[in-house]
Amino acid sequence: MFDLRSVNAAYDPCNKRDYIVRPAKAVDAPIIAILNRHVRTQAMPYLPSLHTVDEDVSYFTDNVFRDCRVTAAESAGQIIAFCAARVGWIDHLYVDPEFQGEGIGTILMRLALHDQADVRLLVFQRNTKAITFYTKCGFREVERSDGAGNEEREPDVLMQWKAR
Repeated sequence: MFDLRSVNAAYDPCNKRDYIVRPAKAVDAPIIAILNRHVRTQAMPYLPSLHTVDEDVSYFTDNVFRDCRVTAAESAGQIIAFCAARVGWIDHLYVDPEFQGEGIGTILMRLALHDQADVRLLVFQRNTKAITFYTKCGFREVERSDGAGNEEREPDVLMQWKAR
């Protein structure tokens, strides 16, 4: 497992913000579920709201924290970003829109890719900002779908990263 101490405190001199990156704990699941909902609502307003907040919290508690290594980024004691990854997949990478473009997603991505050889992720086709970010991180498009395989029924892109 990657040693978070090497990136524990990241400093952004332009915005004068301090970030702490740490392994998330199960107790963080409700906050992370709410952050997930907030980011999706703000960054992808075209997505339908399919679940209640309680259902989101249950999903993160019962599935994400069981199946993934979840890493959180904090600013001023508040979780502002998270990444949920497992061997071969990045299941979630969300950064509060207020903090996007400040390098937090890049730090979380590097941690998720550490010690991996081949990683995939799915991203909605309309989420061009995320596709651009993933491409800059070294992912390439593998295939596109019509969205029939996801509950949002939104066309998506399968992207893949391979270690050099």
